[in-house]
Amino acid sequence: MKVAFATQDMQRVDAHFGWAKNIAIYELNAEDYHFLEAVQFDGELAEDGNEDKLAPKLEAIRDCAILYVAAIGGSGAARVVAMKIHPIKVNEPESIHGILDKLQVVLQGTPPPWLRKLLNKDAGRTFHFDEEEEFSHA
Repeated sequence: MKVAFATQDMQRVDAHFGWAKNIAIYELNAEDYHFLEAVQFDGELAEDGNEDKLAPKLEAIRDCAILYVAAIGGSGAARVVAMKIHPIKVNEPESIHGILDKLQVVLQGTPPPWLRKLLNKDAGRTFHFDEEEEFSHA
């Protein structure tokens, strides 16, 4: 799945979604993750009530399952959720790689229901099981 991070310094989640200079996008699965791209934004990014500045950011994250932000306005959050992207707010700047490491551990275990739902949304994901694999219900 793809995960997006609102960042000013490309190292940490440290930006408000609307004011972010960069959106860093990574591909993540239970085994590894890798950097895909950084989308940079110029111009007037300060809070001004201009919702049009969100359009390029929303376009940049359209294929992502999760968006990490330091903050996000109500309108921005509603638009992100409408795109079936799960916004997550960090309380203080946090390392992008640290977040990816934690997400990987969750994916290796039993992801919470909200994350399983996002995983199932991902490109019509199909699961293949070995013919010999048996499942039992306790």
